[in-house]
Amino acid sequence: MTVEPAVTIARRGDAAAIAVMSRDLIEYGLEWRWRPERVARAIADPDTNAAVVRRDGQLIAFGIMEYLEDDAYLVLFAVHASHQRHGVGSALLRWLEAVARAAGSQRIRVDARRDNVAARCFYNEHGYHERLLKTRMYGEAVDGIRLEKWLRVRAGAPG
Repeated sequence: MTVEPAVTIARRGDAAAIAVMSRDLIEYGLEWRWRPERVARAIADPDTNAAVVRRDGQLIAFGIMEYLEDDAYLVLFAVHASHQRHGVGSALLRWLEAVARAAGSQRIRVDARRDNVAARCFYNEHGYHERLLKTRMYGEAVDGIRLEKWLRVRAGAPG
């Protein structure tokens, strides 16, 4: 039997650890934009949900989701390399999706680097579809892919 890791709401004190994980796992090779101050603002924002997973007191995964009118946007999502492929990311993503459904979101959008095959496969395995290739999404040399997952049937779509 596999036990789901506990997902909790991020605290202001998590901002530095989240920022470092973002720098090292998401923003590598780019200008570091998600510094502790920006992460702290996201944690405090009532239209944003920041969730974390800890193991032995250490932050091992996080996700930051913004809620727009009908959509949710997964701004940042990372799992520490030593905990990848152990179900931590899947549990965190399921939790974030459940919260988005409860908030009334119809779909979730997320962006990934075009060359990040592992992330693209992860999202594809969880029902996300690649919708758009955007050149230079992350700077001069880094292309991105926009993915989305519909949580509810679109109005007017065949049932």
